Amino acid sequence: MPNVKKTARKRGPPKRKLAEEFPPGEIFTDLLKKEWKLGPVIGKGGFGCLYLADVNSSKPVTSDAPYVIKVEPSDNGPLFTELSFYMRAAKPDLIKKWISSHKLKYLGVPKYWGSGLHQKNNKSYRFMVMDRFGKDLQKIFEERGNQFTRKTVLQLGLRILDVLEYVHEHEYVHADIKASNLLLGYKAPHQVYLVDYGLAFRYCPEGNHRDYKENPKRCHDGTLEFTSIDAHKGVAPSRRGDLEILGYCMICWLSGKLPWQDNLEDPNYVRDSKIRYTDTIKELMSECFPGKNKPDELTRYMEKVMTLAYNEKPPYEELREIFLQGLKIIGEKDDGILDMEVSENGDVPAKPALKTKRKPAAASKPATTDEDDAETDDMKDQKKRKRASPKKVATQLKLQKTSPKVKTSVRPRRVQK
Repeated sequence: MPNVKKTARKRGPPKRKLAEEFPPGEIFTDLLKKEWKLGPVIGKGGFGCLYLADVNSSKPVTSDAPYVIKVEPSDNGPLFTELSFYMRAAKPDLIKKWISSHKLKYLGVPKYWGSGLHQKNNKSYRFMVMDRFGKDLQKIFEERGNQFTRKTVLQLGLRILDVLEYVHEHEYVHADIKASNLLLGYKAPHQVYLVDYGLAFRYCPEGNHRDYKENPKRCHDGTLEFTSIDAHKGVAPSRRGDLEILGYCMICWLSGKLPWQDNLEDPNYVRDSKIRYTDTIKELMSECFPGKNKPDELTRYMEKVMTLAYNEKPPYEELREIFLQGLKIIGEKDDGILDMEVSENGDVPAKPALKTKRKPAAASKPATTDEDDAETDDMKDQKKRKRASPKKVATQLKLQKTSPKVKTSVRPRRVQK
């Protein structure tokens, strides 16, 4: 059995300096000379810290601060990689222009607000200012019994397709789509944002697509259970890989499992399993959905993605239409409401007649000032849903009490790169 640590390698220096924690009130000045004030630490890893933050003023940073700042020693690599993406593709004006030209309500890409180097005690620290967000989908997925409704899965797919098309059109791929990298809006809990661009790769610099080349030293990059077949083979990430990863995520979110999830200690087994299902997507779906109610739209989506060439531009609109048809089949529409109720084998429970407004979660990762307009739409939809009759409410409560619990599955594990 191969040793995962030997078959997969991390990007960046092999040894990373530990992050120093700065006190609340520390002032950071970005490249444009704008000053930012740190609040309390809300996240800490082996390479850096995440702080609540706000524009500098005489007031302390409060718990409802709209920004976060990532800080790490300047010799470390992950934030440098993210910065390359954010500075090229995530400036507020670029995102705003895309939203307008594509007639979207919002785009789930975090905005870049500033970055720079901070000196203290003869040490240099790299930092980046980003939007603040709420809870990640992995936590919600586990709270819901490791399963989302078919409607929610399809709507997540639509929103993530919007993000991937934008990222791809700006010459990058994400390469690590998963529930823990999808965060709800801090003020708009029905919006979802794709974060963590530490593995983002510029696949098409200056319009020249990278060549397909297998590199045994880079095998299995990404999160093992979801990563693409190309990544398993050590090939540089591409657009089709992002779409393949999204497909595995959606199948897992709806069924609660993937066939290879019980043998993640063997990355070659995971790779071979995915390759085996490439030409037999229906067999993969039968394995994940043993009941009669199989989501045909996910079958069609995966079959289409698996036919894409390495350097081929994906048919984003065609893939969106597949998800929209899936919503139509189950009597739903793309209303922007993420219904997080638990389902059984992909079945959609009775539509909730009453739903209280979800309180914004305390942020543990980067929230956006882009959420305000869409928040108004969410609140309107919620008010409409509150007009249900007491009889329907009682019926829904009864259904929730009798809904079977789903067996907990293994939490996704990040493979070293």
